[in-house]
Order: sequence, then structure tokens, then C-alpha cells
Amino acid sequence: MERYGGQAVIEGVMMRSTRRMAVAVRNPQGEIVLRTEPLRSALYQGLLPRIPLVRGWTMLGDALGLGIRALMWSADVALGEEEQRGPFRGALGWVSGLLGLALGIGLFMVLPSLLVGLLPLPLSPLADSLLEGLVRLLLVVGYIWGVGFLPDMRRVLAYHGAEHKAINAYEAGAPLTVEAVQAHSTAHTRCGTSFLLSVVVISVLVLAPLGQLPLHWRLASRILAIPLIVGLAYEWMQFSARFADRFWMRPLVGPNRALQRLTTRPPDDRMVEVALTALKAVMEEEEDGTSGTVL
Repeated sequence: MERYGGQAVIEGVMMRSTRRMAVAVRNPQGEIVLRTEPLRSALYQGLLPRIPLVRGWTMLGDALGLGIRALMWSADVALGEEEQRGPFRGALGWVSGLLGLALGIGLFMVLPSLLVGLLPLPLSPLADSLLEGLVRLLLVVGYIWGVGFLPDMRRVLAYHGAEHKAINAYEAGAPLTVEAVQAHSTAHTRCGTSFLLSVVVISVLVLAPLGQLPLHWRLASRILAIPLIVGLAYEWMQFSARFADRFWMRPLVGPNRALQRLTTRPPDDRMVEVALTALKAVMEEEEDGTSGTVL
């Protein structure tokens, strides 16, 4: 069975396989607008997908690029301006995405380390790492919780729920109809929310042996450790998804699925219809081998 994934966009859903991506968005007239594009096969079928730790960065980098393009296009369609997009807006999307990535590193990796490093308390290496991990977890959960109160974000979170429901229905072998899909959960093991929580937990394990370093070395070590932490988090997410139905794995992925209650909302039928349009487009083009339209 092909493994599909995706993300919510503005008034829509992006779905993807290892070879193709489809974005379905509802425009102001209530119509579903669909665009598809092929993916770079070297990232998914060559040597890179077989190298542990490294493949996580290639997948995440590609996901970032696809996500930015999908978000920019969905914003244009949702506002009825899909024919007015220029190169400046595309570049602006990339700049915004990279600035957001840098802000995330500063807020969730550097700031917790700085706050704990400034405490005038002698701590054991494990206690130091656990306290930093706790501060990091509180910042992540607090940020996700706070963003969920924004009116526009609530609709994006509902589309996120529609994406998960559609993929869960497909993986369960259920009919891909709105009624059947609505019966499924809004939580999924292979979710970016699960990845964030995995990063927090793995950062504790990776950083604990370093102990209490001088502040400048402490902050530098957190930045230098990001590639290893991200790579390990990706490997764990893939491993946990592979064995998600095993009894011994359920308690381990339980916190990840619980956190998704903050990043998903129950979708309405129209949102599920959009998600199914994107999913079926990817599935159909996988079967007939057509090339799709480049975003």
C-alpha cells in the first residue's frame, strides 16, 4: 500500500506520495480548484532515502519547499487572485518560510537553553537536560495552544483534521466517501505535531551527556546538535508509524496523538470533500502515470 501524507493549506489540503503532489483548494465561489505536480524522484527512489539520519533532512527540506509553494498558491486561490501571482510573491513566500524556520530554532531550541543556562543552580547533567526539555515542551505546547485561538487558524486546523481523516480512511481500506471518512480519527502517527514532540524528547537524550556548559558553548551546542536531533526524530517517527498498531507501541505514540488535539479540529463535510479531491488526484495519477501540472 502506498503511503500518503500531506498538510493543511489555506482553505484546502495538499496530499503527496513519493512521486506526486496534489493541492485542492475551495475558492470564493465555492468551487474546488485542483493542481498537481510531479516530485523529484531522486529524493525518494535513489540512495538518499536509504541513508539513516541524512534522509530525514532531505525529506524535511523537500517538504518545506512543497509546503511553501502549496501555501502560497492556496492563498491566491482562496482570495480569488490565482492569476495575479508574480515572482516577487513567490520569493516572499520563501523568505517568510526561512525566517519562520530561523524563528522556530531560536524560540524552541536556543531560548529554553538560554533560560536554563542563566539559572544560578548547580544541576546534574540529567536534571539540567530534563529542565531544559520541560521548558522546551511548555513553549511548544503553549505556542500551539495559543495559535489555535486565531479565527483563520481554526479553519486551517479543521482542514488538517480532514487530511488526517482521509488518510486514515485510505489506510483502513474504507470507502473514500465523505460519510465514511468522517467516521475516522483526526489523529495520525505520521504528523508534524508528532515530529515536534519527538524532537523535544530526543533533545533531552542527546543533550544530557553534555552537562552544564559555559553559556556560549551551551547555546552553540544546541544549534550544532539540531541535525542529529532532527535526524533521530525522523527515524523514530517512521519506526513508530510502521508499528503503530502493535500493543507495545501504543503507549509510546499516545502523547503524540494526544497533542494533535491542539493541531486538528473536526472538519465539516465540505472540508473532507476537499481533502478527498486531493487524495484521489494523487491516487489516480499514480495509477495512470500522467505528469500533472507544475505549481
